[in-house]
Amino acid sequence: MSDAAPRPIDRRLFAGFLRQHRGAAVAVAGWSLLEAVPALASGLLVAAALDRGFLAGRPAEGFFWIGLLGAAMVFRALMTRTLTPWLGRLVEPLRDELVTAVAAGAVHRAAAGARDAAGAGVARLTVQVETVRALVSALLRSARQLGVSLLMAFVGLAALSAPVAAVTLPPVLLTLLLCAPRLRVLARRQRRQLRAEESLTAAAGETFDGIRDVVACGARDGVADDLSARITDHRDAARAVARAASANTLLVSLGSHLPLLVLLLAAPRLLDRGALSVGELLGATSYLISGVAPALRSLVAVLGSWGVQLATVLRQLSRSTTRRPRGPAEGQGPAAAPRTPRSPDLSLVNVGYAYGPGAAPVIDRLSLDIPAGSHLTVVGPSGAGKSTLTTLLAGLAAPDNGRLTLGGVPVTEVDRAWLHRAVALIPQEAYVFTGTVRDNLRYLRPQAKDADLLASATAVGARALVDRLGGLDAPVGLDGPPLSSGERQLVALARAHVSPASVVLLDEACCHLDPAAEERAERAFAARGTTLVVVAHRISSALRAPRVLVLDGERTAIGAHAQLLDESPLYADLVGHWVAAGTP
Repeated sequence: MSDAAPRPIDRRLFAGFLRQHRGAAVAVAGWSLLEAVPALASGLLVAAALDRGFLAGRPAEGFFWIGLLGAAMVFRALMTRTLTPWLGRLVEPLRDELVTAVAAGAVHRAAAGARDAAGAGVARLTVQVETVRALVSALLRSARQLGVSLLMAFVGLAALSAPVAAVTLPPVLLTLLLCAPRLRVLARRQRRQLRAEESLTAAAGETFDGIRDVVACGARDGVADDLSARITDHRDAARAVARAASANTLLVSLGSHLPLLVLLLAAPRLLDRGALSVGELLGATSYLISGVAPALRSLVAVLGSWGVQLATVLRQLSRSTTRRPRGPAEGQGPAAAPRTPRSPDLSLVNVGYAYGPGAAPVIDRLSLDIPAGSHLTVVGPSGAGKSTLTTLLAGLAAPDNGRLTLGGVPVTEVDRAWLHRAVALIPQEAYVFTGTVRDNLRYLRPQAKDADLLASATAVGARALVDRLGGLDAPVGLDGPPLSSGERQLVALARAHVSPASVVLLDEACCHLDPAAEERAERAFAARGTTLVVVAHRISSALRAPRVLVLDGERTAIGAHAQLLDESPLYADLVGHWVAAGTP
């Protein structure tokens, strides 16, 4: 994973995207200008047909100019057909960029300890990203065409009659100026609607996931009331958006007729003074009726709906893609600059952590020192916080209270790049990536030589698996043979062993291996001088460690195996359970 923070989804992303796809953008702009040729020429051709043809007693010439107008329409259709594939070359890569930015943002936020509401990330990655793709596609098809056509219509109108352009352009500009504040109001209401949508999605997802608990606890009425309130809030937000959009539409409809009204009022004087011919009057009318008025109405309507919605969704997505580590509380000043620890010593002082506001702490006032190169085994009942502890030690979450330091540096201030190199966490469900065995083993150390890969595989007991698969070039993952859970764990163990990590956290990472294979893997990490923290799956892991941490809420204890048998009733019970089950 890259250590760089993902880019926020804002103007900079679009600017970078356009630079990267400059060829497609230039092609779209060029074909758009050619597509707008009828909008530019329509009024001029109508004026020529009347003044030079029909009104001059030359109907053949009049039909010639009308024929040119028809040919321009055919030309426009051909240009639209040529332009469409270029639009696709912009829209689809943009969607891929958005998916990458949102997914990277979610991973970075999770790695930094930020907590998103359940379902909110899914809404961003599916509904909101697809909304952006659809809106960008629609705006490129419609707003682009309407905007270029409106511009070309006024260029043609100015070429036809400068006085007419002078009296009709101000109403159009006035309409656009009046609509701008309305668009900001609409944007605010769109943002409120989007927040209500995310809140409703998150609440509904949590409710449906825990519906049995809701029923068992008799909380149906309270949950139903909460969902009803969120639905009502979403309904009110949607209605507010509809009201703002309707008011904007009415304003534009009135404003789009002003240029034609001004022309009709000014036409008698312009005709009497000879500043305007009959053909030019009809040509100008053609520009206003078939070009300016519909383009203005449609353009502002499109921007007021799709454009505002696009800006709102992008702003919402941008909030979720900026890397925001959990550090000092708000109001305590800016976060400290990243620091590099001098050693991999770990220290916890009164550390507490809970999964959500108001939830009971999973880790509560835990104090613990783990010197560099030491070996610690963690035991405790299910739900005691063993995996949570490894998550905190790996820097994937920050404590809610207390102090957790790595080499004397608070974990929230540790340079993330250094942290990702120095600490390796292997969970119970090991990951094997699609690629070769070599790709998997050197994932955390790309420059590792084949000899180092094979040495680490031998050390943790994975060499026989590598040979059976066909060596380092053998495919694994989707392209290779299916691997058992234990074989995937061997690959993950070898990957961590060859890495430069000085702290290795095994969160039941050997649970699918037999006791002998588990012992071999643990001893391999201990032999390389690595700080080793093992969440125990068998009593043998506790027996091998000089120190054992028993997580048991307020009765948490730490010590050697023999000491804990006397001092920790929970540890004595766990050992008795393991021995009774026949675990070596």
